Amino acid sequence: MNEENSIKGSNIPSKKEVIRAIGSFSCKEKKALLILAGLFVVSFLWFVQSVNQEFKVNVPAHGGTLTEGIIGTPRLINPVLAISDADRDITELVYSGLIRKMPDGEIVPDLASSYEISNDGLSYTFTLKDDLTFHDGKPLTTDDVLFTIEKAQDQVLKSPKRLNWEGVTVQKIDDKKIRFILKQPYSPFIENATIGILPKHIWKNISSEQMSLSDFNTNGVGSGPYKIESIKKDSSGIPSYYKLNSFKKFALGKPYIDTIVVRFYANEKELVQALKNGAVDNINAIDPEYAKDISKDFQIITTPLPRIFGVFFNQNQSPALSDIAVRRALNNTVNRKEIIDSVLYGYGIPAYSPIPKTGKDYVPVYQSSEATDQDKKITEARASLEKAGWKWNEEKKVLEKKDKKNTVALSFSITTADTPELKAAAMLIENQWEKLGANVEIRIFESGDLNQNIIRPRKYDALLFGEIIRQNSDPYAFWHSSQRNDPGLNIAMYANSSVDKLLETARTTTDEKKRQESYRLFENEISSDVPAIFLYSPDFIYVLGKKLKGVDFGETTITSERFTVVYKWYLKTENVWKIFTKEENII
Repeated sequence: MNEENSIKGSNIPSKKEVIRAIGSFSCKEKKALLILAGLFVVSFLWFVQSVNQEFKVNVPAHGGTLTEGIIGTPRLINPVLAISDADRDITELVYSGLIRKMPDGEIVPDLASSYEISNDGLSYTFTLKDDLTFHDGKPLTTDDVLFTIEKAQDQVLKSPKRLNWEGVTVQKIDDKKIRFILKQPYSPFIENATIGILPKHIWKNISSEQMSLSDFNTNGVGSGPYKIESIKKDSSGIPSYYKLNSFKKFALGKPYIDTIVVRFYANEKELVQALKNGAVDNINAIDPEYAKDISKDFQIITTPLPRIFGVFFNQNQSPALSDIAVRRALNNTVNRKEIIDSVLYGYGIPAYSPIPKTGKDYVPVYQSSEATDQDKKITEARASLEKAGWKWNEEKKVLEKKDKKNTVALSFSITTADTPELKAAAMLIENQWEKLGANVEIRIFESGDLNQNIIRPRKYDALLFGEIIRQNSDPYAFWHSSQRNDPGLNIAMYANSSVDKLLETARTTTDEKKRQESYRLFENEISSDVPAIFLYSPDFIYVLGKKLKGVDFGETTITSERFTVVYKWYLKTENVWKIFTKEENII
């Protein structure tokens, strides 16, 4: 059957007819036809591209290797034992907990599929997700959760997490459900459930006495976003870097970045040099001066740390500082902006409260005007002291106050740690307060000596120090009168019965509004009494390669929390049809 017969009865011309017709065209007509055909092809391609652009979106893609540089070498990659920054960094990558706290402070299920808190705030019940496994393929059940908490509570083990779990009863309901029972309500308790879960099948035959010596502390098995692939050691047997691969069965989804290499350095100078020569992509927690030096060449992300640095007064030690007029005058003349600009190179924010500005319970109660002329502030503060009975002694060059028996000089010491930041801050404060009429001496101690021989016995007039406050606040340990003596953390030796009641209410109530009102009143009391002068909260500084995307810090308490959403970080992207991806994945 020929082609002409095959289309018999049809109005569609055959191939031969089309060729014959085109052959009859003149040269001019053929050129016109080619132009029209070309325009049609271009228009069609443009239309297809437009449709693609309309319906395709850019999303993170899996792949790539990221190299992180940190100071120190991990020894205890174990969520129950980790004590150093290096320990906690690798632990955060390797292990996962029942829940995970997101950068915005939201608590989301991790290994747990859900959790319930009883109305009285005494019971927390968690249900595990289906088909959970550790990196070695073994199943993860509530037996592993129970084992982990028992180890955290073990007095022999002396876990840094022990206080978080003291007095908590753990009940295994079945292989997927577990309950924690508290003796009394404690609103910040939920964050304790972020603790990484240990595999019982690996650790069960290792005694508490031997646990810290086990090789599993350096080559651990967890259920977190990354698993340890290999460890490179130097000639002394000390790890020089860890290679970690993404865990495809991670409870929150396979991470985008395939491999993370963590390299270790002895000091900050070597770390920064490694960044400059390309040996690492990211570094963190560096001195602000280094950050200022490299800020033009690298991507820098900062977020205020929930740490309050301030001068804490020991009124039992110094007669001058027991005068409320003195403490208020000192507070009104300290120049926070000068400290932040000169010492932190701008990487920090002023602090006016015992609760960090990043905390959800922070209420702006008191704030000095940093814009006010410093000389004017000193003149006004000097006048207030003179009104309170303090007179200038020209011979001794200091303010004094006389009573019926004694003459008290406005003279005291500031004690602090032997770090460049704190020493520089102390010298600025000394200069500011000597202009007021005080005689200030700076005392510097090595950190270990400071903690053991100065802070614990409370042997200081004023202590320039930093407090790490949990994101959900709870300043009980720092300001309740029961914590005035060692091992309590009330380094201002502060006692106020009203404050005690407010702190007790805030930490036990399950009513968020009631808790925040308690903290507001607490901040008012502190502002009125001035047991300390709050100076600044430093920034957490993270320097990273320009190719890395998806990094989100939000609230960060300790440096390892930069890895909280590491599974969302990415180095590569791809275009996909919008209908085939989730809205939250679109870049």
